[in-house]
Amino acid sequence: MHQHGLRSSAGRGRTAFVAGVAALVIGTGTLVAGLAGQSPRATAATARGTATGTVDWAAHGANAAHTQSSPLTQITPANVATLTVAWTYNTGDARPGRSQIQCNPIVIRGVLYATSPQLKVFALDAATGQQKWVFDPFTAGADQSGLGVNRGVVYWEGEGGRDARILVGAGYTLFALDAATGRPIESFGSKGGVDLRAGLGDWAKSLYVVANTPGAIYKDLLIQGTRVGEGPGPSAPGYVRAYNVRTGAIAWTFHTIPQPGEPGYDTWPADAWKRVGGANSWSGVTIDRERGLVFLPTGSAAFDFWGGNRKGDNLYANSLLVLKAETGAYVWHYQFVRHDIWDRDLPQSPVLVTVRRGGRSIPAVAQATKTGRVYVFDRETGAPLFPIEEQPVPPSDVEGEAPAATQPVPTAPPAFSRQLFSEDQITDLSPEATASVRERWLAAKRGSMWTPPSTQGTIIFPGFDGGAEWGGSAYDERSGLFYVNANEVPWILRLVKLGKAGEGGEPAGHRIYQGFCGTCHGENRQGDPLRTVPSLDGVESRLSRAAVAAIIENGRGQMPSFKVIPAEDREALIAYLFRDVQPRRATRTQDDPTDEIVYAHTGYNRFLDPQGYPAVKPPWGTLNAIDLNKGTIAWRVTLGEYPELTKQGIKPTGTENYGGPAVTAGGLVFIGATKDEKIRAFDAATGKTLWEAPLPAAAHATPAVYAVDGKEYVVIGAGGGKGTKSGDAYVAFALP
Repeated sequence: MHQHGLRSSAGRGRTAFVAGVAALVIGTGTLVAGLAGQSPRATAATARGTATGTVDWAAHGANAAHTQSSPLTQITPANVATLTVAWTYNTGDARPGRSQIQCNPIVIRGVLYATSPQLKVFALDAATGQQKWVFDPFTAGADQSGLGVNRGVVYWEGEGGRDARILVGAGYTLFALDAATGRPIESFGSKGGVDLRAGLGDWAKSLYVVANTPGAIYKDLLIQGTRVGEGPGPSAPGYVRAYNVRTGAIAWTFHTIPQPGEPGYDTWPADAWKRVGGANSWSGVTIDRERGLVFLPTGSAAFDFWGGNRKGDNLYANSLLVLKAETGAYVWHYQFVRHDIWDRDLPQSPVLVTVRRGGRSIPAVAQATKTGRVYVFDRETGAPLFPIEEQPVPPSDVEGEAPAATQPVPTAPPAFSRQLFSEDQITDLSPEATASVRERWLAAKRGSMWTPPSTQGTIIFPGFDGGAEWGGSAYDERSGLFYVNANEVPWILRLVKLGKAGEGGEPAGHRIYQGFCGTCHGENRQGDPLRTVPSLDGVESRLSRAAVAAIIENGRGQMPSFKVIPAEDREALIAYLFRDVQPRRATRTQDDPTDEIVYAHTGYNRFLDPQGYPAVKPPWGTLNAIDLNKGTIAWRVTLGEYPELTKQGIKPTGTENYGGPAVTAGGLVFIGATKDEKIRAFDAATGKTLWEAPLPAAAHATPAVYAVDGKEYVVIGAGGGKGTKSGDAYVAFALP
């Protein structure tokens, strides 16, 4: 455990503040201390105390219902403009151009728990930003091949506040840490950690499985989803597990890819459960403690963009899955996308809401989607509360593909992002931009959001990152308003057919590159700075063959390990990357793990104009308030700006945005998320911008709102990334 190397600056006293640039994780406090666990009582071992005016942000998304809301009222529309920096904490471990912070901190009885760009876990005094402890999971034995990102931690305590612990995923390991010291709890799993790959089957032991979004607590269980591979290469199954928080033992498992005899098995090929991965719950977990229900949003089956080897509707991929929290028993589900070939994962946690109809209140659940829609269901029965209609899906022209005939779309509320990139939406920033975009638009397949992927190139709009994305939505039960930020950036997806290894004129390593590397690093090795994926062009001048071999074997940064690639294929891949002259291989001694996949894709490519702006007319990012009682949009505003365009007299366009909103009982919506490196406060009733402040880096994270000893704070992680400079700060704001 390391306790040095992180820095904090804070005011001396409750009314003193540090001047300067602000970077804060803004969120809303939960109702009372103790909501993260089962006991509301404080003890000296775990808490600063339950003094009057101490209000927690007790879980990822504020609370078990994931409302991203706070009951605090000290900061209001009338005084929000006077907010200033209360403290700034620098983690000291940003990787320039390569790292970000996506963590929504939690605050329990005056102690803030969060993670750094390199996934160190730390505890701070939430009133001053002073460090209490730091834990580095990678010096504790976690496998760095799954480093990736982290979106938060989980707090649990036993009866009377005893045995308080922090649960967090890093690499392939789920850790349990002493909340007071940050030390691993030796009795949990093996010396404080559990291997997330255990229990998925022997074939998944060498595959990518991480928990970058925190799970949720029900009694003594941690219900945890995972992120798994999505490309043409082998992917682990996305089974949901419940772990005993004391021992780390798996208490129950739900097979999101059904096995023989289980409901949904007939929506897959008979042997899919032995070889197909994905259908994982990566975006967050919501708990209805009163009813003992857990709500799990799932992603697509792997490979994301071609399903010829997984024909059928593919339950329980792309579904809201509702289970008994104590046992994992099935209750109900709704599938949003059948046989997904567009990467339409459910991108964020569902939110427990109340819908008022005809003088009665209906306990409901709302799920925002990448397609820019909000679906609302009766929480107990799964009955839709607004009509859903079926939209036709065009046929596919790629070998082996069989899309579902229709897809379900709600008739209300209205879409909160555009549904079609039509010709009249082509950018008009300049004549040159218009001409360039029109040429590419005409050359691509288009027509609806359900136009299948193609070798010609298909416009994906809403894009791979939404519509809605992983930052979550906020909900104010008093007004019935549901706040969701949206991206309005088109992408172009192009499939490439994979030849059999050793066939055709391409070197043997080219197919391996397409199947395992090209989906991230691009068809031409160019990388993707917006996704912090480095270029591989010229890698032979930067790294030795041994170093590249080690990275393929062990992973690095956000790149997972590819131990699954056979040794001879790794050699061929390295030869291809180093531009060796490679003879075609006439025979093979091992099976290629991508042999059953017919297509790969050329990477995640935004559809941009020659200057790098989105190809569609603005807005490119919005914040939306949706009235869930009426099924209408109450207001919509642009979110963010490009200062250089504003200086040219172009009104704010909005920007691509990552990280969600937090709403308070004081009548405010706080959000960072934008590429212009600011945090903003909006009037929750009207959408009017009331305050904004610069941050040391873009805040691609969701804020938290909490109170300590009667003083309200808003904190947000400013870690940059997504095409902006990397940072390492958490910034808290308060009234002077």
